[in-house]
Amino acid sequence: MKKILGILGLLIVVCVVTALLGDRFLTAYNVENLIRRTSLFGILSIGVAFVIITSGIDLSIGSIVCLVGCGLPWLLTVKGVSVPVALVAVVLISGGLGLLHGTIITKLKIQPFVVTLCGLLIYRGLTRGITQDQTMGFGNEFKGLRILATGKVPVPFMDNFSLPAPFIILIVVGIIAAVFLNKTIYGRYLMALGRNEQAARFSGINTDRMIILAYVICGLTSGLGGLLFVLDVNSAQPVDFGNFYELYAIAAAVLGGCSLRGGEGTICGVIIGAALMQVLQNMIQLVDWLPKSTEFAIIGVVILGGVMADELIKRFAAKRRAQKNAQG
Repeated sequence: MKKILGILGLLIVVCVVTALLGDRFLTAYNVENLIRRTSLFGILSIGVAFVIITSGIDLSIGSIVCLVGCGLPWLLTVKGVSVPVALVAVVLISGGLGLLHGTIITKLKIQPFVVTLCGLLIYRGLTRGITQDQTMGFGNEFKGLRILATGKVPVPFMDNFSLPAPFIILIVVGIIAAVFLNKTIYGRYLMALGRNEQAARFSGINTDRMIILAYVICGLTSGLGGLLFVLDVNSAQPVDFGNFYELYAIAAAVLGGCSLRGGEGTICGVIIGAALMQVLQNMIQLVDWLPKSTEFAIIGVVILGGVMADELIKRFAAKRRAQKNAQG
């Protein structure tokens, strides 16, 4: 809870500073767009959080987003596949890739970094080959499907402001993920696995199955994210669609309290971390005197500062507890 309050406080400070420096920050259009972007990246961050909790990593998220984001319109417009069949194919592909990652990691004992890095390269290359590097889009068709990303839910008593449809999807995904992680035996298994895999195995937990489950969840959320991203922008270029998305997702999860050592993390914190990432990007775009070319540098400094501060606070708290125990 203290970690969540810390990242929430940082988010509030960044929001206040941005509102003071940029007069367009609190406009209805900007807030709606900010919520939409936070929702899209929040879904990706929730998925990678499950993997990080098991002390793993997934670098293929952006390429799965690209594969789904370019593959869906390719299936619908080039191959003439029906919408239900295309959606089922997207789910099976994204979940199947997560299953493949988890199986290779657990059965062949290959490091997650290597497996998912290869996935990052393979899936984008495969997408570029399938589409012949052509931009894939929906045109003016499939407007009903695009409501999933472009739809809005009006907010009572607030003129000219609506909640984007991806925000509703994020809330649903977040609630399901939080209940699974905190209220089910499998969530406790994942936490125990992340803290000490060998001890978890000795206690009777099927650690291989839980690791595979974490990567399947990450694959499914990556596929859902890719679906929503392409429905939001209406087109995707295989050469750069989804670039660096895995880094944004991992950074949001770490900022939100997930330890790369495993065994720690909350869904609420991850969503707040995703919001902080998007507000930082928004601040750089709105504040005139901040050079736009230094976007990645500024975000990197803030992330590093937040993680360092969190680590120093944890060390200070551990030292205080040790002193009290010694005195007691």
